[in-house]
Amino acid sequence: MAIDSEIVSIGIKPTNVFLTSALVHQGLIPCSLITPSIAITIDTIEFYRVAHLRNPHFSIQAFVKMLCDLHGFLIAFDLYIQIGGCVDSLVTAALRRDMPDWCLKHTCPSCTYELQDEQSLRLRLLYAMDGNDSLKWILCRTIGMDDDNIGPSSELPTPQQVSGDQYLTREYVDQWSREVLNSADNEEVKNCSTRMSAESEDNLCTGCWKNMDDEKTKKAWGIYDETGIFLAVCRHGFSLLLADMVQSGELAKYPLAVISKLMDAFGEGLGGGYDIGCQFKTTLDNSSLGPVAHSLHYTSLVGAFHGHAHRRLCQLDHLTTYIPGLGLEDLETCERTFSKSNGLASSLRYASVFHRQQGILTYFEHNDDYEVYANLSNFLYNNYKQALEILYDGQTSGVSDESIFEDWLKEEREYLHGLRSEPQQETLQMEYWQKLVNLTASKDELDTSSSRWSMYALSSTTSDEATTWWLETTRCHATEVFEKDLKIVQELESKLEITQRWVPKDAEWQNAAIMVTNHKYQRALDNLEGLVVAHIFELTKMNRSGTGYKMRKHIAKALQTQSAAIRTALERYNSAAWTLSPPCQTLKWEEVVEYAFLANFDLLRNSREDVSQQQWATPTARQATNLYFKMCHAKEEITCLNIEIRRLVTYMCDEDHYLRTCQRQLKAIHPALAHQVHVRHHIHARFNAQHLKHLGDIANLSGFTGSVIPGESILTGVGESTNSLDNLEEKEEEEEEEEEEEVNVEEASEIFYNILHISTDP
Repeated sequence: MAIDSEIVSIGIKPTNVFLTSALVHQGLIPCSLITPSIAITIDTIEFYRVAHLRNPHFSIQAFVKMLCDLHGFLIAFDLYIQIGGCVDSLVTAALRRDMPDWCLKHTCPSCTYELQDEQSLRLRLLYAMDGNDSLKWILCRTIGMDDDNIGPSSELPTPQQVSGDQYLTREYVDQWSREVLNSADNEEVKNCSTRMSAESEDNLCTGCWKNMDDEKTKKAWGIYDETGIFLAVCRHGFSLLLADMVQSGELAKYPLAVISKLMDAFGEGLGGGYDIGCQFKTTLDNSSLGPVAHSLHYTSLVGAFHGHAHRRLCQLDHLTTYIPGLGLEDLETCERTFSKSNGLASSLRYASVFHRQQGILTYFEHNDDYEVYANLSNFLYNNYKQALEILYDGQTSGVSDESIFEDWLKEEREYLHGLRSEPQQETLQMEYWQKLVNLTASKDELDTSSSRWSMYALSSTTSDEATTWWLETTRCHATEVFEKDLKIVQELESKLEITQRWVPKDAEWQNAAIMVTNHKYQRALDNLEGLVVAHIFELTKMNRSGTGYKMRKHIAKALQTQSAAIRTALERYNSAAWTLSPPCQTLKWEEVVEYAFLANFDLLRNSREDVSQQQWATPTARQATNLYFKMCHAKEEITCLNIEIRRLVTYMCDEDHYLRTCQRQLKAIHPALAHQVHVRHHIHARFNAQHLKHLGDIANLSGFTGSVIPGESILTGVGESTNSLDNLEEKEEEEEEEEEEEVNVEEASEIFYNILHISTDP
């Protein structure tokens, strides 16, 4: 494409009221709306738009420099995008698809285009959500009175706003902020905020993730206003909702706003993957959305990629590997989406607020239409083929008696739960012994301070006020500590019904001392054992065939953090082992990290329960369990794909027929609008041949159990693809009849008024 500049003469037609409209009719976009002297061809602007959407690194600044620093290109580009938006609005209205949230409810054909008599899924819509801090926006400020102070924002106010329902506004998101909940009049809402503040006490993964720590998420670098975006995408990759993260990290208000919007649009049966899904489940349950989410059977999940950095007990409850109804979905679509959208960062970092949102929104719209939809049938084919291969491999492995795997998982969960709680037996006796030790120490301290005071009072001939004050204060403090310890000991003696206080020579004292020492050793052992169990299972996952490079790198990074915790636990264990009589064998770091399976970990045989002898902990059982759950998910995936494939086929047929019908109908009354309907039709229709080829490949797979015959959609409302030409004509005839009735009523009213006026005329 040749790009050049030249001076041209423009003819103004009688129908052109303004100079700018004359330029647009000639295929030019002016760089000024009042007195334009420079204009850019529509082909040039379209060239940049498509090039930027295909390669986000190609910024508008670079393109303007390529045009020899032509001034005003941004104005022309904004005008072009605005014209395109107005045309899209007209087309949407003509297609009767301008209802609120219509686009959200019809984002993905395979997720949302439900058919009659199809099998119901456990989870109606699977999606992933996550925050990304690449698309930050730097807030430009004026310089204050002195160099140390920062002035107000230098951004000029603009009435421009992005259109559509996909981009959540700040006002909508802020409804779920903690500050709003705290200032609410509703006492129940206030209680929700209070519960959200104390929700992390029982969560095993708290502290492992930055977005679980309020102190790290509520603040951000001062130079940024928008610190990134929060995105929700369906399992096929279509973007559902967007929100700006404003002057903060990944706060809970962003996923809460997303879930609120999605539940309003889709209702029950949603499953959302989030890297901190375990913690967020508690947040959601304790928020004002909790009862609604519970009634709509919302499921909070952890993606497979991030899940291996969570504690093993958390994985058993939230990881996609063990949750029924997910198929082979890993709920990590956001990471794949961000890997492409990160290219926008350099071109939007210094853009205005409006241009940043416009660039983000147009990118995701283009990505949905030309990337995600184009690859939809290929996604279905690859997943179907993968599921069949898993089932074939599972059949040759001799997996039988499937109930045993669920039992093993239950036993492992109970075992890990047991490591979290201290043994209850003889707890009071050990506590009593510890308080007696404290009482003995405080009694010795009181005797020492009293003796010092007495000796000083007898030997001192001159009174030193400072020394006297210090000795008296020390004696008073020692008395208070002794009285406090004595009260605690008396209370425990009452609970234990002890009539005579223990002393070091008593057998009860010596037995309790041994129990306390063993208890400290046992607790250190439990902590080390739990970390090593999780460590070994992660290593098993990392060495499993079929685990990709990125997954291995992610698991390795998680194991580095886990290894630091093992080092600390190992030091505590060795210290406790030396205090035993006789001392227990200590361990070295090199010995621990070389263990491959639980059966080789001799340390575990010294714990309360020898887990290495449990059947579920053997290497063979672990592999068989993983294969069993993988086969279960493969069967679920085939069931889900059979539904999604037929939805796509039906959508292609219905949408093609509907848009052709609308185009034919509009051609007689509005040719220009009919052409724009044809342009929109061509966006998806260009990929139909490719989809049909992939659908044919799926039908030819050995083991395919679905159907590629179109079905009948349950969506029959206004603007749905199931509407036929007759329905459209009937609706237009009804509208024309209503207009004629309104005209007749007006004419009758006017005649009645004239008659009344004549009859009253003197």
